[in-house]
Amino acid sequence: MAGNVGGGIRVRHFAALMLGLAFGGAAQPAMSANCPRPDALGTSRTLVVDAKQHPLIGSMQYRETLPLNDGEVVLTFDDGPLPKYTNQILDILAGQCVKATFFLVGRQAQANPEGVRKVLAGGHTIASHSQSHPMAMHRLPIDRAKAEIDDGIASVTAALGDKSAAMSPFFRIPGLARNDAIEEYTRQKGLQIWSADFPADDWRPVSSKRVYDLALQRLAAKGKGILLLHDIQPRTVAALPKILQDLKARGYRIVHVVPATADNPATPADPQQWRLHPAPELVATSRWPKIPTFVFAQHAPLPVPLLTDSYWNDVNILDRPQPRGAGIPLPRQAPWPRPGQLASIDAASVMPVPAASVFAVEEGVQVAMLGVKTVRPTGRRVAVATAERPGKRAPAAIGSRARQVGAARPARPAQTVRTAAPPKRPVHDKNNVKRTIWHDQQATL
Repeated sequence: MAGNVGGGIRVRHFAALMLGLAFGGAAQPAMSANCPRPDALGTSRTLVVDAKQHPLIGSMQYRETLPLNDGEVVLTFDDGPLPKYTNQILDILAGQCVKATFFLVGRQAQANPEGVRKVLAGGHTIASHSQSHPMAMHRLPIDRAKAEIDDGIASVTAALGDKSAAMSPFFRIPGLARNDAIEEYTRQKGLQIWSADFPADDWRPVSSKRVYDLALQRLAAKGKGILLLHDIQPRTVAALPKILQDLKARGYRIVHVVPATADNPATPADPQQWRLHPAPELVATSRWPKIPTFVFAQHAPLPVPLLTDSYWNDVNILDRPQPRGAGIPLPRQAPWPRPGQLASIDAASVMPVPAASVFAVEEGVQVAMLGVKTVRPTGRRVAVATAERPGKRAPAAIGSRARQVGAARPARPAQTVRTAAPPKRPVHDKNNVKRTIWHDQQATL
């Protein structure tokens, strides 16, 4: 039993190996036939795209990008041709049998038309990158931006001469400085704007090693995509051989992109493949589908609701007569009385006015007020005259002693005796102003 299972596994592995070799040999016949170096990176396949169907690509700025499989890379070069460096780039690519897309500047093409034809002779795709490469193209007036686009295409086409049909409808905005007006104009002209999926920052003053590191690190993070490089930089020339070498060592594959024509239709691709990382079928999409133009079934207005349809359902609301032409009857006013409609007050229900005797005090108000013990501590001993000894003054302390005397003799009525007024003494207030204050003290017995 075990032997049969092992034999079945070996047969399946052998069949899978043969199928892989068959499909692998069929997938790269052109590369093997056209590339003299068997160890070269090569170009795995050619992708044909319809520019009008997908006018904006590159995940750095747009929702869509090229429909690449995992591990596939598209090489793009900007700002050429510049003979000193572009020719070296072409030689490096030819040595690895790699095809790329070159976005050429119109003035560069005018100055070096032979360089444009060399790019085409290498089998690469020719695209446009404006006439003079303005770095802030999105800030230009739209007329100047249109002129940059049109003149750039015309200059590169003129440099191609009788090969002008090879000019592709691919366009990259200088500095990726997009705006809506530029995108609308290129859409009208049938151009496809290329952004990128990841750059290598080779236009910055960095080392060639840094260019290599960024290219491989960002590709590893994305898994696939459009790599943005420049064929006018010496650091790019120095970094490119190692980039291509490691792309092959890590199993990446180069894809060459060409525009669709009547004789060469677009490569079939599912709409989800135009996303860098399409959502799985089991995951809800992050965007709601667009709603088509809504058509009303009828335009007749709905009837006005009746007041009897309201939640309180008060049938008495409509009991008031309505004037002619009043339209919708108004609800009855709240049954609260108005100031002029108050009911007459019954005299029998009026409460009597309190008599003055209710507030009378038997011992008199003055005597009752004297019963309230109020002591103002002053810290001085004062002379208190009692009712029992009106002619004799005795020293008494204000405070606890006075209360003790009053408690010991409850039969004596309390009296308040004004003490002799102390002499005036000058004091100073908070503003250091000299003032004279008269002191008046009271003591309660």
